[in-house]
Amino acid sequence: MSKEIVAIGDIHGCVRTLKTLWNKLKPYKDATHVFIGDYIDRGPSSREVVDFLLDVRFDRECIFLRGNHEQMLLDALKSNNVENWLYNGGDITLKSYHNPKSVKDLPAEHLDFYKETKLFYETDSYFFVHAGVPPHKTIAESKLNEESEHFYLWGREHLNAFEVPWEKTVIFGHTPRPYPIRKKMMVGIDTGCVYDELGYGKLTAVVLPSMEFVQQASID
Repeated sequence: MSKEIVAIGDIHGCVRTLKTLWNKLKPYKDATHVFIGDYIDRGPSSREVVDFLLDVRFDRECIFLRGNHEQMLLDALKSNNVENWLYNGGDITLKSYHNPKSVKDLPAEHLDFYKETKLFYETDSYFFVHAGVPPHKTIAESKLNEESEHFYLWGREHLNAFEVPWEKTVIFGHTPRPYPIRKKMMVGIDTGCVYDELGYGKLTAVVLPSMEFVQQASID
């Protein structure tokens, strides 16, 4: 029997919600936990989210993927041009760090965490990525194409595709929906934890291969 995997959707600075969901996932403590990215921005407690993730990696096997929001932070770190990131919720993230003068002044352990996030993680049956995979490419082809890196972080076109040539099921976040997306060869688990619009406001995990969804309503 293959080892269980738990994939966890976009957290966006909602640390209380994350901790409560994490407790609900105790029955799966021996599983591999794949975090799908977007740990920061928009929600109130980005720093606390990263502190929590740095701690729990010693308790359970964890894989941390990069989201587009981590990429915007890294781009700001590299170029020192923070405007795009701040516009997309980075201002609230900096507030959680007590408004440092520069992105470079964030804790070194946190900067290392952001830099070390992965673009994807895969098993024989599943491909985990923040946003998705180009719908006109196989997964193998996408990994050989530099343009796919942008799609892995930002893409949404696959959501409207009638068919995809993927070799395995893709598990992703990035595009918030009031409920998990379940289509042939794809599962979306961003249920808008940080949003309070009707139907959103939940942090979702999916347990594989059982395809059981575990959710926590936002308490941030």
